[in-house]
Amino acid sequence: MKNPVYWVVLAGISIAFIQQGLPVRSQGESQSDNKQMDNITIRQGETLFLSCSQGDFVTHTAWLNRSSILYAGEDKWSVDPRVSLVTLNQDEFTIKIEDVDLTDEGQYICAVQTSSRPRTTSVHIIVQVPPKILNLSKDLVVNEGSNVILMCLANGKPEPAIGWSMLSPSDDSLSSDSEILEIPFISRNRAGVYECTAANEIAVDTQTVELTVNYPPSVSDGKDVGVTLGQRGVLQCEADAVPEADFEWYRDDRRIFNGFDGIEIEDAGAFSKLTFFNVSEADYGNYTCVAINKLGSANTSIILYGKFQWLLVSILISGFSFICF
Repeated sequence: MKNPVYWVVLAGISIAFIQQGLPVRSQGESQSDNKQMDNITIRQGETLFLSCSQGDFVTHTAWLNRSSILYAGEDKWSVDPRVSLVTLNQDEFTIKIEDVDLTDEGQYICAVQTSSRPRTTSVHIIVQVPPKILNLSKDLVVNEGSNVILMCLANGKPEPAIGWSMLSPSDDSLSSDSEILEIPFISRNRAGVYECTAANEIAVDTQTVELTVNYPPSVSDGKDVGVTLGQRGVLQCEADAVPEADFEWYRDDRRIFNGFDGIEIEDAGAFSKLTFFNVSEADYGNYTCVAINKLGSANTSIILYGKFQWLLVSILISGFSFICF
């Protein structure tokens, strides 16, 4: 379905444009030979129709843009391929300009020469342009505690209003009503996706920036694990860090490697798991999990103990002096 064409007649000159435009104001018909009408507003990319009534005894007629002749009767003077003749007869003289741009803004004049006297009607065309973000900060990776500045530049007509907001996770307290968003001494909870919005009465343009905040590892307190001899035992370690931490496991001061004495080490993201498939007496003891990234390290200790032995100790501590097996 084709877009409708809207026409407005303005005292001897009529304007029409395709797609959505703003209402045209008219002061009505005039008996004056030279008439200046209210401004006409059209959006960039639309098609502008300029139509001038003719009448009897017309000897010459022309459409002009500022000082340039677009059409003189059927003769095209303009070299712009977007300008073409639509209608020329005793009633009207209509031309059109396709894909209107800012360069088309200005005054247009319909000049008609009759056998008695000339008459002109002029109208000023205002071209509105939707906002477009032209320059935006790139995705950033910074260390915790750094000062961060995000920048967003856009153009449009009318001039767009520019603002920043934290999109994900959403945080209404972190926003800006200007081209610049400053975040001093950034913390890890300020990492996320930030959105720049440029808006005018025509449209809205948005773009996003992802901000990554690096910080050293912090390790959750380890949970001691009790395992019966000969059973499977698992020690787990969790670290919060950006970038993700690498894990190392130690027994006393000796580092443990995957496959050592039948022990399996498995790392998955923020977690590391140390697995004993057949716990022996020699496996009981204190283990240390160390999480490391380029900004630092952290560690936690986990005790692997025998369930039966721990039960005996607990009973003795509770004050029982007789134990029956």
